[in-house]
Amino acid sequence: MRKLVVTQNITLDGAIEMLTTWFDPTDDAPDLVEESHRQDAQADALLVGRQTFEDFRGYWPHQENDTTGVTDYLNAVDKYVVSSTMTDPAWQNSTVLPGDDVPGRVRELKARDGKDIVVTGSIRLTHSLIEADLVDEYRLFVYPAVQGRGRRLFPDGTETMKISLTETKSFSHGVALLKYSVG
Repeated sequence: MRKLVVTQNITLDGAIEMLTTWFDPTDDAPDLVEESHRQDAQADALLVGRQTFEDFRGYWPHQENDTTGVTDYLNAVDKYVVSSTMTDPAWQNSTVLPGDDVPGRVRELKARDGKDIVVTGSIRLTHSLIEADLVDEYRLFVYPAVQGRGRRLFPDGTETMKISLTETKSFSHGVALLKYSVG
């Protein structure tokens, strides 16, 4: 069975919602780019909510001098967008998953042959996957910033789950990767 991996950029105070400029998706720091490519090689599917998908679709395919490699990866990877309103994703390798029974649809994706399925951004979707106990791993890129507000990774009322720290890594600009397995 494939792993469902939540990869999020997060502040020291736990915010994943970007309300300030603490995260720059075009940061081409060599060590962060190298880690991004390492993780991309382990995944063949991206699962996102409609808003994150539209944000990505409106930006990444139009980048011509992307030194990070994100454009090439996002154009090539199988993308699954959860939406109750979208019918035509209008981006290559994209499939719309209707918004009803999201946990069931994700279980079907996990049961298929393949590599990791990565979820990023998509706060409401991420919360629903956490609540349905579908997440196998968390990869948190912790940024040295305090935002003081914004939605968090775990929804209010989430009970403590058994997670194990499996990897740590530090990068330039003070970013740290914390990788946790669930279960």
